[in-house]
Amino acid sequence: MRILVSGAAGFLGTNLSLRLLEEGHEVIGIDNLYSGTERNLKQLKAYKNFRFVNHDVRKPFEREAIGKVDQIYHLACPASPPIYQRDHQFTFDSSVDGIRNALAFARENNAVMLFSSTSEVYGNPKVHPQREDYYGNVNSIGERSCYDEGKRAAETCCFIAHKTGVDVRIVRIFNTYGPFMDPRDGRVVSNFINQALKNEPITIYGDGNQTRSFCYVSDLIEGLIRLMNCRKTRQEDDYFGPINLGNPDEFRVKELADKILKLIPNSKSRIDYLQLPSDDPVMRKPDITKARTILGWEPKIGLDEGLRRTINYFKTL
Repeated sequence: MRILVSGAAGFLGTNLSLRLLEEGHEVIGIDNLYSGTERNLKQLKAYKNFRFVNHDVRKPFEREAIGKVDQIYHLACPASPPIYQRDHQFTFDSSVDGIRNALAFARENNAVMLFSSTSEVYGNPKVHPQREDYYGNVNSIGERSCYDEGKRAAETCCFIAHKTGVDVRIVRIFNTYGPFMDPRDGRVVSNFINQALKNEPITIYGDGNQTRSFCYVSDLIEGLIRLMNCRKTRQEDDYFGPINLGNPDEFRVKELADKILKLIPNSKSRIDYLQLPSDDPVMRKPDITKARTILGWEPKIGLDEGLRRTINYFKTL
């Protein structure tokens, strides 16, 4: 199968592309390297069945450069807060213009498309755990809104395209971690591991009692592939989505810091508590009933094992 992966040089794009390449598919990866890395791209270029196209998804996808494809995984958009807040307009346009261009290319190719939305569409939730029918509690004019509202608008674009015949599926991705993360991307797992390995203070924003659910990347990739390849034997909208993918095991942020320090016993890092940023969610946990029912999916790798693998990867950088 010929499969297009947008955002191929990013954390999820690299892991997904490697899985697809190892299964024997031809993968065309597109990225403008705004937040993806050459280091990740080097891993992909080692495969003969991989081809890279340097392309900004804010511009129409070029049939001449990409060719005909059977499936599209649309992952392209800055996802870490320090990076997506660097240029609010760029982030918003990457979501909204990017999804329009990806959907147009899917329609042109009669391809199945999976759109990677985010748990951030739930904002700072007042419903716990978060189910797909919860509309969220999002600040439309906050520092995070370029990402949160960009993804919400992109979901609307998918809904409109779905109603007019495009086979598109929406997945809402919760906190994911693992190899090929950028250690400088500002996410909590990469921050804590990087700080602990460098004997720097581990910075917790707020009192550390806010909760997160952490999904190891290979589990997440399995869910993406199952959703892409599922066939409509149930209600049509079940496969359109949205479907939550994430690990429902919930941990306080300070528990995560303690676990990482135990797994890096020689670290001399201490914990520093800083002011909580505005609109930062105080709790986050997916309800994965739909994923279990429709995809037969649930995560297999626990936090301790996943952190151990991720720490070993970071040690190689």
